[in-house]
Amino acid sequence: MQINLSGQHFEITRALKNHITTKFERVERHFDRLTKVHIVLSIEKQRQKAEANIHVAGADLHAEHTGEDMYAAIDAMMGKLDSQIRKHKDKLSDHHRSEGDKKAQRLE
Repeated sequence: MQINLSGQHFEITRALKNHITTKFERVERHFDRLTKVHIVLSIEKQRQKAEANIHVAGADLHAEHTGEDMYAAIDAMMGKLDSQIRKHKDKLSDHHRSEGDKKAQRLE
């Protein structure tokens, strides 16, 4: 997995990088076929925004969150990405199961 971090209007600290990589380890446990991750962290006045684009096998996922604290924005964004990845994984696995169920019903 390749993670690209970008900061707009501020420098990304080592602590932020470590926080993001530990959060992505949790996401990667759910779905291991993540290829590219692009994260943009930005600050505009009092708004701190975290957004991510993930390219996975078969889809591109996007999530963003704006808050007063950068760490809270990252955590909320990662929660959204985690649910999207689990939904994508379920969609991939359910698609094949439903075909098998239909064939089994035809045989009965």
